[in-house]
Amino acid sequence: MTVLGLSVWAFLALAAATVLVGFSKTAVSGANTISLAVFAALLPARASTGVLLPLLAAGDVIAVLSYRRHAHWPTLLRLFPAVAAGVLVGTAFLVWADDTAVRTSIGAILLLMAAVTVWRRRATARPAPRPPADGVPEPAAREAGGARLRAGSYGVLGGFTTMVANAGGPVMSLYLLSAGFAKWRFLGTAAWFFLVVNVSKLPFSAALGLVDGHSLLLDAALAVFVLPGAYLGRICADRLDQALFERLVIAATVLGGVELLVR
Repeated sequence: MTVLGLSVWAFLALAAATVLVGFSKTAVSGANTISLAVFAALLPARASTGVLLPLLAAGDVIAVLSYRRHAHWPTLLRLFPAVAAGVLVGTAFLVWADDTAVRTSIGAILLLMAAVTVWRRRATARPAPRPPADGVPEPAAREAGGARLRAGSYGVLGGFTTMVANAGGPVMSLYLLSAGFAKWRFLGTAAWFFLVVNVSKLPFSAALGLVDGHSLLLDAALAVFVLPGAYLGRICADRLDQALFERLVIAATVLGGVELLVR
């Protein structure tokens, strides 16, 4: 038996990975690196990015509906120009890079930034109270130049990784953690960020032949599975304290980086 040219078991595996897409959008950003691996294992690696992109956008819509009031727009406006540059670089990279080069580059970047984030958080740790549940650190408490440099570097890398492998989640998760965002502000800012970025990527992916009629037909069959994952993620987000939330985000990033390197 086949479903849209896939075996029933392959379709069910893609459906389970799509549930995880929804979960990552409303709970632990970066956890969908497991979904990337499943899609790349069951579909041609480059084509899998085109199938996954509309599903990620669907999850972004649900996340925005859930957390839209918590977004920190000054951060988003700082990031978007650098992300646009990264998307353009990623598009050029996809023209000539093979799957091995893409996986190795992104895996190395994720592991490096995870290490840098952990180091920075330990180096700057202070016996001070955590920010409020819907807060963001006072910008005046941080060096403006360093903040701009960090936003620019993470933005370019986030745009690059999201374009070439839909793997921008871990990159931007590390940026938001390094900026000290509390859980709800983190989720709201990430939701709007990825909705804008993933929708803007669709024309580039279509021009590269990654999104076409066949991929959209498979998306139509899988999209319904985003909903239960997003619902489960929303429930879990309510129950995660800030410390556990941060550890899960970093762990998901490391897992994604290792998976890309050893795949």
